[in-house]
Amino acid sequence: MFRKNRLAMLVGEFLGTAALTLIVLAISRSQLNIAYFIATSAGLMVALMTLALAGISGAVFNPAMTIGLWTVRKLRTSQALAYIVVQLAGGEVAWLLFAYLTKIGTIHNTDTYNARLLVAEVVGTFVFSFGWAAAIYQRFNLFAKAAAIGGSLTAGALVASIASAGFLNPAVALGLRQWAWGTYVLGPVLGAVIGFNLYNLLFVETELAEIASSRDERAKTSKLNATLSQSEIETVEEAEEATEASKATAKRASSRSAGTKSRSSTAAKKAPAKRGRSTSGRRRNPNAA
Repeated sequence: MFRKNRLAMLVGEFLGTAALTLIVLAISRSQLNIAYFIATSAGLMVALMTLALAGISGAVFNPAMTIGLWTVRKLRTSQALAYIVVQLAGGEVAWLLFAYLTKIGTIHNTDTYNARLLVAEVVGTFVFSFGWAAAIYQRFNLFAKAAAIGGSLTAGALVASIASAGFLNPAVALGLRQWAWGTYVLGPVLGAVIGFNLYNLLFVETELAEIASSRDERAKTSKLNATLSQSEIETVEEAEEATEASKATAKRASSRSAGTKSRSSTAAKKAPAKRGRSTSGRRRNPNAA
């Protein structure tokens, strides 16, 4: 039995994929059936759903991206398999809903191999996954991550549209009845695997570099061959202790000087009073005589 958070993750992936497929269906079957409008609408939908669901499921919405993330160990095997199932189900349900609303006839999937389509899908998905990897490894905030992923999808779809439909997503291809193993399935998977792994190998120094640079975390990562050695950590700690000691000494010195000044001012105020009393006494003595 799924716990609530796991169920929420699967439902989020299902809804996100269905919404993405539905918007692509709506644009592609309308008078705006132009690659630019399809790519832009898909990018906007992914950005919006990322804002809504990134904190719940990661907002993948794409079986090819799921496999790519799994190859770089960002998803567990069981999680990746469950994601792929619900994502494909989301694409299929989106088609059924679209067919019901538009009363469109049954369209059978096409499965024709074309090398140009395959290469176009690989290149487009590579652009998409490369931008996604940058958002993950550089730890963008939520809004920057949504913009980067949505923009990468738009750019990749426009590149792929030179020779293909630019789906970059097997679930969307299933929903649009363009499921073809040799092109719209294999192409996105290859592009995602290449994009994520290339960024991980060339542009990410180590997994430890992603950890925040606080003193406690540096001490932990030093045991795993991090950039700071144990001696450097001890030097930093000694320097911090020396700084704190100097600050304490400066505070004590300032408090002493302040006390000295207050005592001297008090003595200066008392002295004129004493002189005044003695002078008045000397003035009264001659009158008495």
